[in-house]
Amino acid sequence: MTADADDLAQRLRRKPKQERSRERVEEILRVAKQLIGEKGIDGMTMREVALLTGGPIASVYQYFPNKSAIIAMLYEQYSAATRAGIGASLSKLTDMSDVRDAADGILDSYYLRVAGDPAIQDLLNAIQADKELQNMDITETRRQADLFCQLSSHLVVEGDRERFGRLVFLLFQLAGSMVRLAINLPADEAENMLVDFKHIIHGQLASFCPAGSQDAQESA
Repeated sequence: MTADADDLAQRLRRKPKQERSRERVEEILRVAKQLIGEKGIDGMTMREVALLTGGPIASVYQYFPNKSAIIAMLYEQYSAATRAGIGASLSKLTDMSDVRDAADGILDSYYLRVAGDPAIQDLLNAIQADKELQNMDITETRRQADLFCQLSSHLVVEGDRERFGRLVFLLFQLAGSMVRLAINLPADEAENMLVDFKHIIHGQLASFCPAGSQDAQESA
């Protein structure tokens, strides 16, 4: 997100402390996501969220000052799940071929997750349409790329690690754009695009000298 956890917390008008309050916030977010999936971002209103959660509209504004705050919180939930998936995919790496395979798996999982959930599709479109929320997306992409590097860059020769970090950030940003395009294409064209993008990833990863290799020792 544009902001870290502290910035996100500031989006809540009132931070829930009791279990009942936290459950209320989660219910608001669940219903909002459901409405986004059914009607799109524009069709989701604070009034209808209140109606479907069984409370007065003031009970929604008690925690969320506006619709953008709900969108931001939904995006943070989505992003946290994405980071968890990245971490799991990179938990057992032994060489650069594992990094390549993990990158393929992350891309496939991301595509399937977005393609299979209309609410996420509308959420991502809303993020790109709003400058502040778009900045959130860029910062979140950097967090995901940094996580990828933290778990994999030790397999790259030390002198290449800075470039590796730049490339991973770029590829993560491009992957998001590619997936948003692919989900709007015919299935066969989308599949070919995923394959082509994986080839780009493989080619770029192959340009790095693995740590501990003979080439790495000679260049040291």
